Amino acid sequence: MKSTHTRSTEIPDRVYFRIGEVSSIVGVDPHVLRYWESEFKVIKPRRAKSKQRLYRRKDVENLLRIKSLLHDEGYTIAGARRLLKSSIHINTSPKADNFFCGEGSRLEIIKQELQGILKTISSAHRLD
Repeated sequence: MKSTHTRSTEIPDRVYFRIGEVSSIVGVDPHVLRYWESEFKVIKPRRAKSKQRLYRRKDVENLLRIKSLLHDEGYTIAGARRLLKSSIHINTSPKADNFFCGEGSRLEIIKQELQGILKTISSAHRLD
């Protein structure tokens, strides 16, 4: 397995990256990237005429977020998927473009998820 250190990862200033390059940047094997592509809809590499995957910078940034969620923060695939999906709807201001930057926005997401769980539990309790 490759290194899991992502804190100081710098993405080269390029438009497209091949899967081997992305694998080195993110620090996971190519088969992991292909699996994550099937699990997370935010990862949408283009295909070259040779059918090789070409990842854009945004794909690489999302892959780094996914790796951080799964490896560093201990989320499951389903939990990371929900968090990424909710971050798209929650972060509408320009300052909140990257919800992994600030502690406040991360806490807001957690708060909203907990409130949703509480509503689910409360409605189930009323039915009993």
